[in-house]
Amino acid sequence: MKCARCLLQLQCLRLVNQSARSAAQHGIVLQSVSSSQPSVLNNIQHQVLRHFHTSPALAKSQRVPTEFVNKDNNKKDKSLITHDDLFEKVAKGAKTKATFNKVVDVFIKADIRRRGHVEFIYAALKKMQEFGVERDLAVYNKLLDVFPKEVFVPRNFIQRMFNHYPRQQECGVQVLEQMENYGIMPNIETKVLLVQIFGEKSHPMRKYQRIMYWFPKFKHINPFPVPQLLPEDPVDLAHFSLTRIANNLDAKVTVHQLPCTDVTESGEEVTLPYIVGIQSPSQMELLAQHNPSRPVFVEGPFPLWLRSTCVHYYILRADPTPLDEKVEEPYDPERSLCYPLQLDLDFGRDFGDDESFDVEDLDEGPVFAMCMTNQGDQATLNQWISSLQQSNPILGQVPTLFRLDVGPRELQGPDSTDSGHPHRPEAETQKEDSHPEEESKVIEEEEQKRRQGMKQFTTVRQCG
Repeated sequence: MKCARCLLQLQCLRLVNQSARSAAQHGIVLQSVSSSQPSVLNNIQHQVLRHFHTSPALAKSQRVPTEFVNKDNNKKDKSLITHDDLFEKVAKGAKTKATFNKVVDVFIKADIRRRGHVEFIYAALKKMQEFGVERDLAVYNKLLDVFPKEVFVPRNFIQRMFNHYPRQQECGVQVLEQMENYGIMPNIETKVLLVQIFGEKSHPMRKYQRIMYWFPKFKHINPFPVPQLLPEDPVDLAHFSLTRIANNLDAKVTVHQLPCTDVTESGEEVTLPYIVGIQSPSQMELLAQHNPSRPVFVEGPFPLWLRSTCVHYYILRADPTPLDEKVEEPYDPERSLCYPLQLDLDFGRDFGDDESFDVEDLDEGPVFAMCMTNQGDQATLNQWISSLQQSNPILGQVPTLFRLDVGPRELQGPDSTDSGHPHRPEAETQKEDSHPEEESKVIEEEEQKRRQGMKQFTTVRQCG
């Protein structure tokens, strides 16, 4: 045991002597070199100290100067703006499908790795409506072709479970959602692109499967479909809209006045609006049976949306007939043999049947006619009533009242309305002559009342 301890002590002494000798040698070398060549000294110091290493945590925690940080941020901001600028530079005023495809080709050829493709696709989706390609399936497939192929495909079940490349998958779903909003059905090319980009078990592929399941079911479910391209002529658009509202094959559409320009005696040019009306034979019978002592009303404008186009129409109606004047006409049994209008059947009722409830029927009054015009003032609608009087002579005996709202007349401005019809009704002139100070006072009073009501409501809630 003593011998072993002695051997260990001797080995330790040898190691200490060797380290002391090496340090002495390095010191001698450094002294000799420092007196002759300082450049060689630096190299030797580097060789002596090269066995010192820093930890990876220290490298991550090193601070970056603010100058380099600002430069990186500026580069990132510029990279995000370039996608919108690319569409403006290539288009140069002519925004068509060819220029849009040209922008996509420029981005694809700029970089093989397609860096920034997600930002480019989002920018392209926003610009599609400006270029008029929001309903083109080939353009959507071209946008999907911007994604790199076979890069975002999950390789195992763990990647599929944890939503492999979520940002790219969300971008692909956004492309399909915009197609869905515009009613565009994908094709086989879309499916092949999605399989190549994201794989068969991905969120964009599931979105594609849902679209292909539901779109064929709801494609022809609307019994009153609206065409994709509406007529540009306002008279044809009014004809289509009125027939859609009336939904009666016997109704007759009449063009009472076409849009034209006329020159007055003073030499001023006056633009006359178009007037298109519709009336069915049953409405003419109801108007003929109307009591002349009770007035009829011209009301409007009422909006009608046809896709992204809004048109306005006016109606000629009357108040509901009082109960004293109502006359119930007996049903004609020979009018419909297959579907009789009245059944007199006496069924034995049980004591458990409860007939105490009652349904209140609301009678809004009959509608005698409808019309559309691009200038809904009283003078224009008076022309419509005067032209209706030719086929409905009872209108000459019935007083007509106008209940008009300030709807589309605000869009035309005061100049166009005054030039078309210099003689305006008194009610409208009074509205135009009203000062803005009075209107502001009325608005302030309404706000004060509303605030008082809110205060009362809060106090009641607090007391409760």
